[in-house]
Amino acid sequence: MQKKNGKPYTKEEVRQIIITELPKLIKRDIKLREFISRLFEEKFADKKKTEDRFEQLLKEIQQQRLESEKKWEENNKRWEEQKKLWDEQNKKWWENQKRLDAMQAEWNKKWEENNKRWEENNKKWEENNKRWEEQKKLWDEQNKKWWENQKKIDAILEEIKLLHRKHDTSIGALGARWGFRAESSFRDAIKGILEESFPVQVQRYKAKDEEGIVFGKPDQIELDLIIKNGEVIVAEIKSSISKGDVATFLRKIDFYEQKEGISVKRKIMISPMFDYGAREFALSSGIEAYGYPEEVDFKDLQKD
Repeated sequence: MQKKNGKPYTKEEVRQIIITELPKLIKRDIKLREFISRLFEEKFADKKKTEDRFEQLLKEIQQQRLESEKKWEENNKRWEEQKKLWDEQNKKWWENQKRLDAMQAEWNKKWEENNKRWEENNKKWEENNKRWEEQKKLWDEQNKKWWENQKKIDAILEEIKLLHRKHDTSIGALGARWGFRAESSFRDAIKGILEESFPVQVQRYKAKDEEGIVFGKPDQIELDLIIKNGEVIVAEIKSSISKGDVATFLRKIDFYEQKEGISVKRKIMISPMFDYGAREFALSSGIEAYGYPEEVDFKDLQKD
C-alpha cells in the first residue's frame, strides 16, 4: 500500500488509519461488521457466553464463600469448644497449683517446726553429752582413785599377811625349838606358803640309804623338792639350822643325784633361825640361805 507520492505507509501510519477509518467502515458496511464479529467470536466469547461464564464464576465464588463460611463457623465452633476446654483445664491447673502451693506452704511450715525441734533436741543432746562427759570424767577420776586406794589396801593386806606369816613362822620355830610344835607342822606351813606364792610344786622325797652314804649307816633319807617344768630345786625347810644340818643337807643332795640320776639346779635352805656360823657355811657351800619363803627368788622359774 502506497501513498499518492509513491511512498509506502509505515506501520504506525497504517495503525492510525485503521483506528480512524475502521469504526466508520463497520457502521457503513454490514458484511464487514459480520466478518469482524465472526472473527472475534473465534477468539473471544460473546456477551451472553461472557455473562454466563461470569455468572458461573460468581456462583462458584459464592459457593466457595459459603463453604468457607461454613468451614469457618465449624472451625470457630471447634475453636470455641477447644478454648472452653483450655479454660477449664487452665482453671483446674490453677486450682491444682493453688492446692500444691498450700501443701508446699504446709510442708514448709512442718519442716521448719521439725527442724526447730531437731535443733532443740540436738542442743539438748549436746548439753546431755557434755554433762555425760563431765560425769564420766568424774567417774574415771573416782575409779582411778578407787583402784589406787585398792592397790594400797591390797599392798597393806599383803604386807600384813606377810608379817603374819613371818610372825607365825618365827613363833612356830621358837615353839619347835622349845618343844611346843612339831617339825612336820612347820614344814607343812612353809610348803603351803611356797605353793601359794610361787608357780612351783613342793614334793617330799623319800628313799632308803642302804650304803649309809649320808649318816654312815643305812637310814631313811628325806628331801623337800621344789619342781617347775622338770627342773629340780632341793630345799631344806627347818625351824632352825645348824652347821651339822648344812653338812647333812649336802650329803643328802649327793645321794639324790647319784640314786636318781638327776642334776639339782639349786640348793636352798629356809629357816628363821640359823645357828652361829651356819648361814656362812651354807653360803660358802653354794647353798642359798633364806629366813622366810617370801625371800626366795624364783624369777628363773616363772610361768611363760
